Amino acid sequence: MTKRAHALQDLTWSEFAGRLPERPVIVLPLGSQEEQGPHAPMGDFVVAERIAHAAAARADAICAPVLPFGYAEFFRGMPGGVQLRGETFRFVLRDMIDAFTDHDIEHVVVVNGHSTNAPLILEVTHEVRRKTGLVIPNLNLWRMLPEATWRQVHGDHAAAARGHGADPLTSLMLHLTPELVRGDLIEPASRRLAFGLPTQSQFSGVEFHGMPIDMPLDVTDVASNGVGSGNAALASATAGATIAEETITRVADFLQHWRRQDPRQPDRSA
Repeated sequence: MTKRAHALQDLTWSEFAGRLPERPVIVLPLGSQEEQGPHAPMGDFVVAERIAHAAAARADAICAPVLPFGYAEFFRGMPGGVQLRGETFRFVLRDMIDAFTDHDIEHVVVVNGHSTNAPLILEVTHEVRRKTGLVIPNLNLWRMLPEATWRQVHGDHAAAARGHGADPLTSLMLHLTPELVRGDLIEPASRRLAFGLPTQSQFSGVEFHGMPIDMPLDVTDVASNGVGSGNAALASATAGATIAEETITRVADFLQHWRRQDPRQPDRSA
């Protein structure tokens, strides 16, 4: 195995310490172990990890090992998932950040591959700023694609392809881990009503006369096969390659930008 200069797990402590005078950006990749429909592997953190590593390599940053578990209460009904309680997730993320800031490393960026982590990440990073003055950015991987990219890879079917249990993750997995995807098990979304009302695509609520109403629902309450929305049959390895390249480029560009900034001075730009 070739040592990867951008991968913290491959470096000796002395090699890492030798990089610190360069003031490298440290990337913290986050993901989840959760169902992705009946056809896709549950380890979606693998996709986040690979994108984070590829972006770090391009940007001359250093990528920490991935945190493979996230906050995903509504997936507890499906076997095989590993969900952290909100309190646990916040403590773990804070410990990960402190592991670097305790050594006066100021350029830390979270690369998040699980959307439900986002509000907890914001809580932690606000706390870090209050106590240290440092701003820690959070990049949500699945919100980085512009509509132009969706149209490029799916054309008129862009809206129909998107959703939990469909794209972008199914196409990314077909590109990055094709041997793990069960194309023969692809199914359309199968939605149930809850309390006589249509359920939201992300499982956590219903709609009442067009109004979103949040409720503590479980995936098994609303989608027996775990597909929230979208049509995974529209996914492809070709689409995944385009999505991966676009996402890696955007993350790498931000890492390079952030390296030039002072994380304590939002009103200044280098």
